[in-house]
Amino acid sequence: MEVRLRAFRAMMAVVLAVTVAAGCGGEVDTASPRTGPLRVGLVYDIGGRGDKSYNDAAAAGVDDAKRNLSDMRVREVEAAPGEPAARKVERVRALAEAGYDPIIAVGYSYAPALARIAPKFPRTRFAIVDEPTVSGPNITNLLFASEQGSFLMGATAAMKSRTGDVGFIGGNRSPLVRKFEVGYVQGVKHVNPRARIRIAYLTGSRDLSGFERPDKAREAARRMYRAGADVVYQVAGASGAGVFRAAKQAGAWAIGVDYDQAKSADPAVRDVVLTSMIKRIDVAVYDYLADVVDHTVTSGRIVYDLKLGGVDYTLTGGHITDIQPKLEQLKQEIIYGRVKVSPG
Repeated sequence: MEVRLRAFRAMMAVVLAVTVAAGCGGEVDTASPRTGPLRVGLVYDIGGRGDKSYNDAAAAGVDDAKRNLSDMRVREVEAAPGEPAARKVERVRALAEAGYDPIIAVGYSYAPALARIAPKFPRTRFAIVDEPTVSGPNITNLLFASEQGSFLMGATAAMKSRTGDVGFIGGNRSPLVRKFEVGYVQGVKHVNPRARIRIAYLTGSRDLSGFERPDKAREAARRMYRAGADVVYQVAGASGAGVFRAAKQAGAWAIGVDYDQAKSADPAVRDVVLTSMIKRIDVAVYDYLADVVDHTVTSGRIVYDLKLGGVDYTLTGGHITDIQPKLEQLKQEIIYGRVKVSPG
């Protein structure tokens, strides 16, 4: 793991140098060196550590950093279902006032909080995962080309479907989740232009409860399977567990997200996880903390794409080894621009 991370960080150094030269952000960290353990604030999205998906990927990056980098003291707090935006502001402010630096926000829902708090604490370093719109000289945006990874999921679904009928379930209709849908649809149509694609969102764009409603996700997936879909891709956080249960009941396939969910899902349903689109949030968080330790943090956007290994697919269970050569070919075509994937 450590060797892979070091190699990844070496590639990122080149990307950052190009970003700075291009004038696209990249202000150098100016925080004064501090003595004692690094005090890291980690604010999770709904579900927190233990969601076996998005938040756990960020937690894994922090855990790796604690093992392999300098002495760290980490304070972890998580969002509550249905909480007002002001609560996130209070949470981030409390960490900054308590002297935590850096503060890492997991998820786009923290954008308003960082936009409000970061300017008031200019010597504190902030990072936010999956949110490009909030910016500042002390804010780093850790982003992923999720549409590229989802394109591969769509291609996989189309190649493995026997009915030519597949589905997509999103936790909410936010721009972030829409990127997954857009990439998935492009991948399906690239392989099978005549495929039927069923799409459902559990809540609206501002309602985060859709990421912890496995009952609602299960019902949405059941309707898709009953209607003829035999592969469903879920981008729904903890709600994805409901999709896996529905797939098990239907004798069909489901596709996981963010994490290798054939390893993290309930053992009773792991055999229905065809593959997972992984986002290396762990690598992004680790890299960011390594830069903090080295005093080389830059502000602005860092995009982890297929070329840098920031998004990829899993082979656990051996269900897609037969189509792996085709997926690898598609991956290379995307990396070298022969296949264009629109983010939406």
